[in-house]
Amino acid sequence: MDYVIILDMENNVLYIKKIKGMTSFDLCFKMRRVFNTKSIGHTGTLDPNATGVMVLLIYKACKANQFLVHDTKEYIATVKLGYETDTLDIDGNVIKEMEYQSPSQEAYLDVFKTFIGKQIQIPPMTSAIKVNGKKLVDYQREGKEVEIPAREVEIFSLDLLSVSDDGFVFKTKVSSGTYIRTLMKDILAKMGLIGTLVELERTKVGDVSIEECDSYEEVLNGNYHLHSLYDALSSMYKVVEYQNDKDIRNGKRIRLNVEEDRVLMVKDNEVLAIYERVINNEFKCVRGLF
Repeated sequence: MDYVIILDMENNVLYIKKIKGMTSFDLCFKMRRVFNTKSIGHTGTLDPNATGVMVLLIYKACKANQFLVHDTKEYIATVKLGYETDTLDIDGNVIKEMEYQSPSQEAYLDVFKTFIGKQIQIPPMTSAIKVNGKKLVDYQREGKEVEIPAREVEIFSLDLLSVSDDGFVFKTKVSSGTYIRTLMKDILAKMGLIGTLVELERTKVGDVSIEECDSYEEVLNGNYHLHSLYDALSSMYKVVEYQNDKDIRNGKRIRLNVEEDRVLMVKDNEVLAIYERVINNEFKCVRGLF
């Protein structure tokens, strides 16, 4: 694909299904070659062995990265009982094993009910969260202990999809920043069990479902569907049509009669900028997106 075509494209958001065994960085690197540009970003990582929805931003859409952080995500997780790894997934080394009696479906459901709503979660050491400017995963690699900051997360739904003698599969909708392996560990701890996350698929990011995503192979073969930055942002922010776009392009403060504190400024569906309330009806430019 010609680089100039990418420069002129209005549609530069890609919904893609990440495949297993690939890091989010690797996926972006591959897409740079497909679209012949170094400007490729994403709105949220997935672990190497996780699959599913990733939202990629191409060229100028990267400017909107910080504004496309979705509040909710949905996952399907497969858990095996009886052993635990140091990473809580199949990438780690087994550190604990135990004999167990397979719980009933009712036992799972009773515990699931207790996790609905807001709660405090302690992220795993394998996460990229920074403490004193350094990622937790780097502390783990060095064998160093560090106090992990707890965070508030919210579990909106938790559904049991299947149960077997050696594990179970569940589907959950959670707030952004929730760690599914930690949720799994906390569920099992309440049941007196241990387990390991063996499969994880992200099925939804905000309003973007996996059914809307192109497969990795389709994109490599040039068979993909790009989406506009307008469509991606207009589902998240109040849209304000502003005909005097020169003011917006110059980053001038403007006055708006809207209830929202942050709005998307557009002209004829062309994305111009994100504006934010300063005081009363006065708004300032947070980021130009043209």
